[in-house]
Amino acid sequence: MVKVTIVGRVSDGLPLARGLRYWNEENVYLSRYTQQAEFILQEISRGALKASMMTILIDHHCINYLIENGVVYIVLCESTYPRTLAFHYLQDIQKEVEKFDETLLRKITNPYSFVKLDGIIANFSRQYTDTRTQVNLFKLHDNKKQELNIVTEEMCNIFQRKRNSEIMRRLAVTPQLESTIWCSPRLEVIAMKWTPILVTGITSIALLWVSLELQEGCII
Repeated sequence: MVKVTIVGRVSDGLPLARGLRYWNEENVYLSRYTQQAEFILQEISRGALKASMMTILIDHHCINYLIENGVVYIVLCESTYPRTLAFHYLQDIQKEVEKFDETLLRKITNPYSFVKLDGIIANFSRQYTDTRTQVNLFKLHDNKKQELNIVTEEMCNIFQRKRNSEIMRRLAVTPQLESTIWCSPRLEVIAMKWTPILVTGITSIALLWVSLELQEGCII
């Protein structure tokens, strides 16, 4: 069944709405999946996820998302929930969102403040709860070919790519931090110029001293 729904903005990753939620002790665990759905929204916003439609496998659930006209529609379902129905659900919400003025979506600045959409999401969620209704059975068999165009990914792989990108970013910054030991770029240039000369001079003197000591030893 449909468990968590988020509608967000691609441009800045701002979550706009998530429907009405009724939390109790049995489903508080969904907060963790909500955070992961928000993470997916941020990854889409920064361009890490390119596909316009994707299914992301996570534990015994899956996150399905759809991108249309700068808006991301995300739904968390149990892994046994038909994927075709999940995307029909997202497309129904998309059609309702497109009835709103685009400037309204751009003006929203606070997370989950698009309250007009909350009730719409809640209504569709109830409609898609039972997969055996006549309407849902028709949708289930209506467009099975759509699934061929949907990319499937593991959440753990997305997390790993995120960690790798963070490591590469830190490595790119590290050389700049190392130069600060000289306090200024000018001192660093002077040190880089004269240090090899100084090392060569000291080495030559040391070798000369050792040579003289050996000669004195032979004379004795």
